[in-house]
Amino acid sequence: MAIFSDWLQAARPKTLGAAIAPVFVGFFIGSQLGGQSINIGLLLCTLGSTIALQIATNWFNDALDFQQGKDTEARVGPRRITAAGVVSPASVMMAGFLMLGMATALSIPLIAARGLPIVCIGIPSLYFCYGYTGGVAPLAYRGLGELFVILFFGLVAVMGSAFVQSGEWLTGGVVGGVQIGCLSTVLIAINNLRDIDEDRSTGKRTLAVRFGATFARIEITLLIAVAYAVGLYWWDAGYTRAFTLPIAVLPLGVFLIFRIWMTPPGPAYNKLLAMSGAQLLAFAALFCAAIDG
Repeated sequence: MAIFSDWLQAARPKTLGAAIAPVFVGFFIGSQLGGQSINIGLLLCTLGSTIALQIATNWFNDALDFQQGKDTEARVGPRRITAAGVVSPASVMMAGFLMLGMATALSIPLIAARGLPIVCIGIPSLYFCYGYTGGVAPLAYRGLGELFVILFFGLVAVMGSAFVQSGEWLTGGVVGGVQIGCLSTVLIAINNLRDIDEDRSTGKRTLAVRFGATFARIEITLLIAVAYAVGLYWWDAGYTRAFTLPIAVLPLGVFLIFRIWMTPPGPAYNKLLAMSGAQLLAFAALFCAAIDG
C-alpha cells in the first residue's frame, strides 16, 4: 500500500520549481509595472492552482508512461510508483484528476477577479496536463515536450500571473515568460538527454531521440544563454537590477553546460536535474528581489 512519501516522490518535488517560479515572477512584474501592491489572496490561489496542475501532470505521466510501456527496467531516473507496482495506474490517474479539480476550484477567485481570459488560459492548461503524455497525440512522445514547457510554464504562466495581478497584458510579462520558460525547459531537456537510450528503445520520440545527443546538448546550451540574454530588455526598460542581479546565477548555468557536454547521459544527470531546478528558483528569487527593489 502506498504511503505519503510514495505520492510525494511521484509528484516529483524537484520539478515543482517550474510551477512556483513563474507565478512569483509574474506577480512581481505585474505589481511593479502595474503600480500596485501584490494581492496576496490572488497570489496564493494562482500558486496553489499552478502547483496542482504540475502535480497532476507528473501523476498522469507516471501512470501513462507505464501503461504505454515507456518505463522499463533500463530506467535511470527516480522510481515511478506505477511501474514499481506500489499504486495501480487507475488510482494514480484518479489522483491526477482530483488535482485538476483542486486547480479548477482555486481558479474561481481568479475568474471572479479577471474574467474570461482566465477561463481561456485554464481550459487548455487542464487538458494538456493529461495531453502531455495522454490522449490521441501525446506531446511528450512527439518531441513537443519542450514547446509545451516554454508555452505553459513560461509564457502562459508568467504573462497570466502578471495579468491576474495587474489586470493588464504587459510586455514585461512576455520577456519574463521567455526567461523562466527557457530555464524551466532546461529541466525537461536534461531529463530527455538522460533517458535518450530508454526512450529510443520504447519509441518515445523526444527531441533528443529524434535529433541525437549533440542536438540535445546544443538545445540546453541555447536555452540557458537565451534566458540570460533577453534580460537586456530590463536594462533598456530602466530596471537595470532585474538584468544584473540574476546574472549571479549564470556561473551555475555555465557549470551545467560544461557538465552536460562532458558527461555521458545516465544516472549522473539526476544531480544535474536538481541543479537546474536550483538555477530556476535562484534566478526567479533574484529577479523578484531586483524588480521590487
